[in-house]
Amino acid sequence: MNYEQAAAYIEELPKFTKKHTLDHTREFLRRLGNPGEDRKIIHVAGTNGKGSVCAYIQAILMAEGKKTGFFTSPHLVSINERIRVDNVPVDDEAFLGVFCQVMEAVEGMRKDGIAHPSYFEFLYGMAMKAFAAADVEYIILETGLGGRLDATNSAGHPCLTVITSISLDHTDILGDTIEKIAAEKAGIIKEGVPLIFDGNSRAASNILRKTAEEKNAPCREISKNAYEILEVGRKSIAFCRSNAYDKDVTWKMPVCGIYQVMNAVLALEAAEYLFSDQHVSREKWQKALASVKWQGRMEEAAPHVTIDGAHNPGAVEAFAETVRVLEEGKTARPVIVFSAVEDKNYEQMISCLCGSLDVSAYIVTEIEDKRRVPALELGQVFEKYTDKKVIVKKELRDALDAARDMRGEGEIYCLGSLYLAGMVKKLLAGGEEHA
Repeated sequence: MNYEQAAAYIEELPKFTKKHTLDHTREFLRRLGNPGEDRKIIHVAGTNGKGSVCAYIQAILMAEGKKTGFFTSPHLVSINERIRVDNVPVDDEAFLGVFCQVMEAVEGMRKDGIAHPSYFEFLYGMAMKAFAAADVEYIILETGLGGRLDATNSAGHPCLTVITSISLDHTDILGDTIEKIAAEKAGIIKEGVPLIFDGNSRAASNILRKTAEEKNAPCREISKNAYEILEVGRKSIAFCRSNAYDKDVTWKMPVCGIYQVMNAVLALEAAEYLFSDQHVSREKWQKALASVKWQGRMEEAAPHVTIDGAHNPGAVEAFAETVRVLEEGKTARPVIVFSAVEDKNYEQMISCLCGSLDVSAYIVTEIEDKRRVPALELGQVFEKYTDKKVIVKKELRDALDAARDMRGEGEIYCLGSLYLAGMVKKLLAGGEEHA
């Protein structure tokens, strides 16, 4: 079997299906030799921002000379992106190697009447094998969905847990209230393992604090009082923190998303815990954060084209807050390109966009996924909430062409799904569109 065949096999596995039990995942990992069990694991959950927090933690660890493995999802362009060693996606040869090892274990499970791992579980097993082979010291695990039942929660003894912002998403699976969703995320909190979390939602914070107390887990709650944003530009953002360690230090990141400041502060708090008994270099950490470029999060994919992975109401609110700051004082209004999948609350996302931003036009399109919402249906929803021009273009190429024609001197923002962000990156990287 070659790499292309291996990747195709994985893509055919069930993605959005009922989770197997954690005992099933543990048996799967046991047959793989329990890879990564003896490493320092940082487990991260949350509705929004968890991938960014993981990326920032990874950068700081690397700045301190630590070898890291990072399991993340989804990928934007290549499936290899999900399995990173020192922030480099595993190459095709390494990917194929761990795939074959996992397939051998899965075949043994099949013979013993044990169900085949799901898409996410299979890749999780591959990641842990890859990290063991690379002999990493730290493993950063980003949960896929929820926390309590997520395959990554089979890691029984992390050295630290982090929970990012919590808002309504996957309500059909995780629950229809913030409290219910927070309880699922809180499922990663382990006995005696320190917790750092975003404390800006009172409802979520109450659940997280209570769970931490029950688990005898020391917890550190971070609010917006923990930092001050100093400057926001289209290519960078600067902030300072309110603690005694570095209240006079200015931190800069090559991003413009205001929401990334909280993510960076969570990562810094995590790093301070991990290195609490060691001498560290703040200058190294500053350089590390200044170098992080996390794909699909307020990313400039081409001149005047910004992509953002906002795919739930909370993320759209954060996106809109950033765009209002970036567009303040400009006469040219931006163009929004939007698409979504059917299991998201896309009507609430659309309502938020239309009520929060002053734009010249909304252009709706479709993503390449069976869960896509038809562009015509999205267009009808937009027309319920705005009197601005709504243009329906089923093909992304046509949608970007329309956005280019409409933008004048304004900017183009693409959001609604990480699938859309990935499609835009592919199309622009191929040189097929020039906005």
